Amino acid sequence: MEIKSRHHLRSDAIDEIRDALASNLGVELDADSFEKIELEDDDWEVVLVDGEPLVLYLDSEAQGASDPSGEATEKEPFLTVKGANEYPPQKHVVTVDAGAIQFVSDGADVMRPGIVEADEDIAEGDLVVINEEGHGKFLAVGRALTDGDDMVGSEGRVVESLHHVGDDLFDLSV
Repeated sequence: MEIKSRHHLRSDAIDEIRDALASNLGVELDADSFEKIELEDDDWEVVLVDGEPLVLYLDSEAQGASDPSGEATEKEPFLTVKGANEYPPQKHVVTVDAGAIQFVSDGADVMRPGIVEADEDIAEGDLVVINEEGHGKFLAVGRALTDGDDMVGSEGRVVESLHHVGDDLFDLSV
């Protein structure tokens, strides 16, 4: 992935990012520089925070969804996997066991048997971060397919993977 263009964000856009991350993830983003980048061959909307790809914009509803008028859904700022590891989220966290790490790291959706804990405030459709219980490292960003209090169980897919360790965005070098 190559960067096509980059530009500094205005203060109102930076405030929007900070407010959204604080509200959704309990994260206080302390940084000096915010640059939005456009990539050559990809649709990711990425923000470099102090030069690192720590924020991306994702659909505020299920990917590809549109509102009743046919308009595309609004995008909201969310942490990348690198961003989650740099600024660990306090909310919207789904924790998986050691057996799920390889699958989640390879981009697989998260299944109930691999989940050991999920925040109860997660609602179906929310963006979430996936971390592993052993070392507390974040592995992926996804969309909840069910409420947090319904995630732990014996079968079924509960989080759709959107971005994970080792994908093109994770490997983006700037």
